Amino acid sequence: MNCFSSLMGNLNYGTVFLLMYIEGTVIPVPSELIVSPAAYHAAAGHLDMTLVIIVATLGAVLGSATNYIAAYYLGRPIVYKFANSKWGHMCLLNQEKVEKSEKYFYDHGVIATLTGRLLPGIRQIISVPAGLAKMKFWKFILYTTIGAGIWNCVLAALGWYLHFIVPEEQLNEKIIEYNDHIKVVILGIAAIVALYFLIKYLYRKNKQKKTV
Repeated sequence: MNCFSSLMGNLNYGTVFLLMYIEGTVIPVPSELIVSPAAYHAAAGHLDMTLVIIVATLGAVLGSATNYIAAYYLGRPIVYKFANSKWGHMCLLNQEKVEKSEKYFYDHGVIATLTGRLLPGIRQIISVPAGLAKMKFWKFILYTTIGAGIWNCVLAALGWYLHFIVPEEQLNEKIIEYNDHIKVVILGIAAIVALYFLIKYLYRKNKQKKTV
């Protein structure tokens, strides 16, 4: 825990990448306390905002890819066994959470890897059902990158905004305070994205019917 606190207290491109990689796996690391503070420092001129978003997204995608590959090759019985183990519980996992993410994935199809990255309680483990379902890897990477990129842009915008209104010693407290507002924004974005893909799917299906 002291190691994580030390890394979070010394944010640079390397630590942002590492922490976001860990966050992308099943280990619970709050991304809002990584990306937003890094963006806060970027607003102060210590880091570059674009690079913060890029390295955060790259870390999250590679972390998610680790989950995907593990689930793809290990299969459901071992994934469930881990989720129910002491180590799984330390990662705040259990079989019910994995099953919930699987249901979300199967209800929404491959687009779930995009919208799922934006939803609390789903985002960190949506890569597991993608791996279990043996989703095409390039699609998984594409949708995960888009979803993680949107999420990190929102968190970065918050950090940039907070730089102009709160001193650094109050930053984490304010981020936690704004967390509910972040969730509302993210849920709204997820709904818009899902609606877009639904309309696109229905349009394509209707077009195919007309050509038959």
